[in-house]
Amino acid sequence: MNYELFIAKRIIAGKEYKNSISSPIIKIAITAIALGIIIMMISIATGSGMQHKIRDKISGFKGHIQITNYDDNNSEVSIIPIDKNQDFYPEFNNIKGIKKVQIFANKAGLIRTATDFEGVVFKGVSTDYDWSFFSEYLVEGKLPDFNQQRNRDVLLSKTLVNRLHLKLQDTINVFFLKSTKNKLPSRYKLVIVGIYDTGFNQFDKNMMIGDIREIQRLNKWSENQIGGFEVLLDDFDDIKQKGDEVYASIGSTLNSNTIVDNYQFIFEWIELFDNNVWFIIGIMILVASINMITALLVLILERVQMVGILKALGSNNWSVRKIFLYNASYLILKGLFWGNLIGITVLILQQQFGFITLDPSTYYVSTVSIDINVFAILALNIGTLILCFVMLIIPSYIITKINPSKSIQFA
Repeated sequence: MNYELFIAKRIIAGKEYKNSISSPIIKIAITAIALGIIIMMISIATGSGMQHKIRDKISGFKGHIQITNYDDNNSEVSIIPIDKNQDFYPEFNNIKGIKKVQIFANKAGLIRTATDFEGVVFKGVSTDYDWSFFSEYLVEGKLPDFNQQRNRDVLLSKTLVNRLHLKLQDTINVFFLKSTKNKLPSRYKLVIVGIYDTGFNQFDKNMMIGDIREIQRLNKWSENQIGGFEVLLDDFDDIKQKGDEVYASIGSTLNSNTIVDNYQFIFEWIELFDNNVWFIIGIMILVASINMITALLVLILERVQMVGILKALGSNNWSVRKIFLYNASYLILKGLFWGNLIGITVLILQQQFGFITLDPSTYYVSTVSIDINVFAILALNIGTLILCFVMLIIPSYIITKINPSKSIQFA
């Protein structure tokens, strides 16, 4: 029989335990642990959620890796075409982990209305395009169908529609510069069949999605001439490795860049989330540990007489220390239970309803994104429990200094 655990349970269950002088301090310690685990859980879930959401939005607009002509110089518009007939299209047979390869071409234009105008980047795509990203953020209308012989349907962002006072099914006049100098811009009439809203203003404010054949006609390209290829990966975490493999396999006449290379300032910014999360975790564990150390010392000092009696009956110092460590572990577990219950509830509510909003012009998302990772939550709880327990071993050493004869003389 583990008599140390038996005594610890009796102490916890006793009425005097709840009505003792240490009761408020114990409640404060439990509350500190609960608040600590809530804050740490929210920090991890929001930090990871924001990172995933922002990078998913960038890859939704640009793919994970873009293959273009060297002479385009990383321009947002397609200047010099490349041949669609490549060994790696429609799929990389020699590289694993690639989900899709799709063609695209970009051209700068100007939407003109009776009262306003806005510059846009017309992104032309084909029947091989993965529409899953825009399906998620489509707020009105439908996605274009490029299986027709000719299609002037386009997707426009809610940001642009509101700025230009347009609506679904409106016909818009878009002006494009011709490739030949000293010629007036071409005017195209396009129809808004769908409106999307990603909350990523950097792209929403100027990105228009349409048929790549329109860009080929504007640039007087042949059917096999395109602006480039977008490569979608199965796992974003492999982007650097896959980017190097793609670059090595496309030949010397083409260039490839990952979205991490093209939008380095954004990815450096979201990497700072990890530093903030680790800082918050460290502070919260330190605060919780200090509160638990205080609670343990109060528990020991409140039961000095009990410690003296147990020592007089033959218990060694480690056995008595174990009683209080069991007691403290119960308080830690209780704090973890309430912290997890409240924290997970808050995360699920935010994930479902998005009641905490953000400024998309600053954070690239309109609501706080949540990524609930079960393994991260388990690791956080186990780590907190172990660290708090280890930090309690040292202050429990005070028990070895208690003299049985002196502690029980006033019993």
